Parts: sequence; structure tokens; C-alpha cells
Amino acid sequence: MTEKWYKQFWPWFLITVPAVSIVLGFTIVYLAITSENSMVSDDYYKEGKAINQSISKKRMAKQLNLVAGLTIEEDSVKVNFKQALPPDSAAIKLDFFHATLEDRDFFVMLTRNAEGDYSGNLPGSVDGKWRVTLTPFDESWKIRQTVAFPRTDEIILEP
Repeated sequence: MTEKWYKQFWPWFLITVPAVSIVLGFTIVYLAITSENSMVSDDYYKEGKAINQSISKKRMAKQLNLVAGLTIEEDSVKVNFKQALPPDSAAIKLDFFHATLEDRDFFVMLTRNAEGDYSGNLPGSVDGKWRVTLTPFDESWKIRQTVAFPRTDEIILEP
């Protein structure tokens, strides 16, 4: 005599696979609806216009012949310009944009010392992949580069 269907393994196995898929599908839909994706832009038109401004700032850095060396030591950062010094900049801004986590983004204000080098203190660790942007406070020029940390050598930033 055969066992009843609900006492056998295979019917339950065949029922479990689609049931688990449905539960996981609803979980993914719930997470997609309730969580905000910081990598998606709401205003594509505004970003498109900003690209042209960004290109002109990079072009200005090239015209000024700005090439910077970036060195990070524990909790401090140092920038020295290799070819030409930026015009009228007692302080410059160094932005760190994390590759995927917007809440880890920060900036450091760098002040010029007597030798012409710029230095500042880091608020925390910079491990991982970052987009580093160097600009004066009037944002007339910009140098941007993607860098993977930790690094002990000097990083050359070119427009």
C-alpha cells in the first residue's frame, strides 16, 4: 500500500521551491519600494548642464598648469603643487566622494603653509575607492581623480 501524498518528500520539495521564491520576491519588492537609492539622480537635465561647467573647470586647471601631489598619513592630508601654484588661494578644498556610499562623503579644508604646501586633518578613515576633487573655494578650477586607498605613496592629481 502506498503512502499518502502529504507524507512523501517530493511533493513537499516541489511546493517549497516556488513558495520560497514567492517570499523572496515579495521581500525584494518591499526593499526596492522602501529604501532610497542614493546613486539615482532625480534631475537629469540639471546634471547635464552641470557637466559643461565641470569641463570648463577642468580646462581652467589645465590652462593654469596645475598638477598636485597628494599624500595621506594616518589622520592628515598634504597637497603640494608640482608645476604652478594656484592663483590667490590661501586655502583650498579637498572633497572625498565614496564610490558607492554617499553618507561617507566628506571634505577637508587645506591651508597653505610657508613652503607653499597645503595640509589639513582627516575626519576618519579613507579606506576603499574614492573620487578625490581638489578645488579653490571660488570653484574657478577643478582637479578630479579616482583613487583606491590605503596608499602610502604620493598620488599625482592632474586635470
